[in-house]
Amino acid sequence: MKKYLYEMHYHTKDTSNCANVKAEDSVEYYINAGYDGIVVTDHLSSSTYMKYGRELLPWKKKVDFFLRGYNAAKKAAKGRINIILGMELRFRTSEGDNDYLVYGITEDFLYNTPELLNLNIKKFYEICQKNGFLVFQAHPFRFNMKVTNPQFLDGIEVFNGNPRHNANNDIAEMWAKKYDLTVTSGSDYHELEDLGIGGIYFNKEIKNGNELVAELKTRQYELKKG
Repeated sequence: MKKYLYEMHYHTKDTSNCANVKAEDSVEYYINAGYDGIVVTDHLSSSTYMKYGRELLPWKKKVDFFLRGYNAAKKAAKGRINIILGMELRFRTSEGDNDYLVYGITEDFLYNTPELLNLNIKKFYEICQKNGFLVFQAHPFRFNMKVTNPQFLDGIEVFNGNPRHNANNDIAEMWAKKYDLTVTSGSDYHELEDLGIGGIYFNKEIKNGNELVAELKTRQYELKKG
């Protein structure tokens, strides 16, 4: 049976201030690497806007900027690879450097939630449950992360492929098993060298966020680890 390979943790230079490959280029690389889809999880955080001098922009303009990478990826894909909207969210609150991969989100949700960065994980998770989104803690055992209460998570990223950080993936695997959390794998793509390190092999083609959420809930998939 054919498997469909999707990148679950991907950043674009168009939006994320720590990424160095434009979406129009990386889409071509992923197609050539045999991926069937990319979930664009650009950073949504106050630091993104501060670096680019956009911290004082109205919320609509901030969302416009956040969506630049996603829209550039869709334009470059031309129907040859599935492009799905996600995000890597970091709150302004006292949770420190914790990052959350969120799947199933919509553009309308982002535009209509101007308080997003000022929430905490407990409140945000309640909102996600009402809207049918899934929340995964990214690289939860990387240095400077705080382990989040599992009751406010749908899962965790147990394989993070970023070669410039130690994600302690083995500990993440054990933590997921201990709390019966859904698991994901992602390349944490920022540089060309990150291409194709992680991802998920699904049993069916996924074309949008709702389908992605449904397949993640089944847990019937395989992780790519390197």
